[in-house]
Amino acid sequence: MTISISREQAARLLANYHLTPTDLPGVFERLGTVQYDPLNPVGRNADLVLQARIPGYQVDDWQKAAYTDRLIYDAWDKQACLVPASDWIMRAHTREMYRPYHDREIMQADPQTAPAILAAIDAQGPLSSLEFEDRTRMADQNSWYGLTHTKRVLRAMWVSGILVTHHRKNGRHYYDRPERVIPSHHYDLAPLPDTETYHRWIIARRYQAAGLLRPNAEACVWSACGTTAHRKTALAQLVEMSTLIPVLVGEKKWPYYLHRNALPYLDAPLPEPRATFIGPLDSLLWDRKALQQIFSFDYLWEVYKPAAQRRWGYYVLPVFYRDRFVARLDSRLSGKTWTILNWWWEADCHPDADLYHAIKQTMLNFQHYLGATETQLPDHLDRNLR
Repeated sequence: MTISISREQAARLLANYHLTPTDLPGVFERLGTVQYDPLNPVGRNADLVLQARIPGYQVDDWQKAAYTDRLIYDAWDKQACLVPASDWIMRAHTREMYRPYHDREIMQADPQTAPAILAAIDAQGPLSSLEFEDRTRMADQNSWYGLTHTKRVLRAMWVSGILVTHHRKNGRHYYDRPERVIPSHHYDLAPLPDTETYHRWIIARRYQAAGLLRPNAEACVWSACGTTAHRKTALAQLVEMSTLIPVLVGEKKWPYYLHRNALPYLDAPLPEPRATFIGPLDSLLWDRKALQQIFSFDYLWEVYKPAAQRRWGYYVLPVFYRDRFVARLDSRLSGKTWTILNWWWEADCHPDADLYHAIKQTMLNFQHYLGATETQLPDHLDRNLR
């Protein structure tokens, strides 16, 4: 059965689904995945995703759940992500079939380094790239792949599941064997899923992360989800299983699919008015065209653009209020001082006293999230926010 909803209903649904407050396990139960990025101007993206949903959250609070409680772990999903530890067996196909080509090539081209790394970890416990003597720098200076030969082999072993992140220190991975990190009741599960089961599961995960998603969302959303044919087959099966519900949005009847977990949020009233700063890789923002269709919001992460080509700024966060985007800000944390460099209202936003009050409270909450003791505002910022 296909349902039709207005743009306003879709916006309210996404606001409720993504931003109804919960705790950290609740975020992962709801979304299934949180994208990780190492850039850290105001906390990393994972922190920004979590602070938008968890009252009182502070930078790096997720690390206890990952590295002490082992409820979540670092994995290759839609790029690098934090995912539930219970996903380990289901993600076997991600590790084997859909790991990035450069990792596959590295493992095939260098059969000696990986055994040496494993022997060192077995003897000494969790290690980072710093503990290995090889400092040979690679010609391709891409920091994600790794700037040294050893880092690239470690990254390849990580994506392949030969190693997992035991913990981090200042953002740096310390690696160990997965059987010593993933809880045994998740690691020892059998049998492995077949390919068809995996494709249904991973594609359902993408819709779960977004809540409401276009079937032709941009390509990066479908990382590790197989070919177009795989996705088409899985989508039909998920609809038949009532995991996904076909939805037509707005007067133009744009086609979307709604994850069944998001259905209860469709007719729910909006929570108490509050403003939220949204991380640049939040799953609410994954599909830029959907943002335009539902929210009339144009967002582009400009962090890798040359400064002269940026329209807004280096690390701009959208500001969400009730069921719409109202502004965007560029800011940095330096020491204990949080500095807002720029603030832009959306052209059709006409802030009132309630919105100003909500944003002031959000600024106080964000200062607490950062562990900052001072917030500096630019002279040109609206006096009502000062």
